[in-house]
Amino acid sequence: MKVSREQMAQNRQLILDEASRLFRERGFDAVTVADVMKAAGQTHGGFYGHFKSKDALIAAAVAHSLSGEAAGMANLQGWMDTYLSPLHRDHPEQGCPAASLAGLLPQQGPEARKAMGCGLEVQIERFARALPDGDETQRRRAAIGQWSAMVGAMVLARAVDDSPLADEVLSATRAWLDVVGQTAPVKQNQDRVSV
Repeated sequence: MKVSREQMAQNRQLILDEASRLFRERGFDAVTVADVMKAAGQTHGGFYGHFKSKDALIAAAVAHSLSGEAAGMANLQGWMDTYLSPLHRDHPEQGCPAASLAGLLPQQGPEARKAMGCGLEVQIERFARALPDGDETQRRRAAIGQWSAMVGAMVLARAVDDSPLADEVLSATRAWLDVVGQTAPVKQNQDRVSV
């Protein structure tokens, strides 16, 4: 039975969604092509109709996961609060791909690193546009610094088993960003990670 182009596109989207989630949750090496295809409800043999290799899947999943990041940046303070929250820390599969995957990318192929670079550039541009003050150069520099602090804080908070320390890393980084960025915190109680 031949699959329509529309169905092929939907299947590919589902594969990328599941690969992105699994890679953020468990890393690249711990996830097999069979794991991805099973999570997507597809057969293992169908994989090669979409991707030539696992490396190609990794590159596509990195690009896919970064494409929708920071959709809620219109409310910058709320977005930062959500990003630097225990909920985001505890659910890497739903959260920021940069915080989950950046440390793993040096061991990946050039296509995956290029996808991360392109996604990072877009993220910096979005962040810079959301900042209220300064010229383009100043906003870009502030966006790079603040984004780096946020990603770094998330990586460190996930790296320790000590919850009070992990919470402190997140809250101290958020407080520091308020001082550096002169932003007032806006607390939001959210039940789903959306960064």
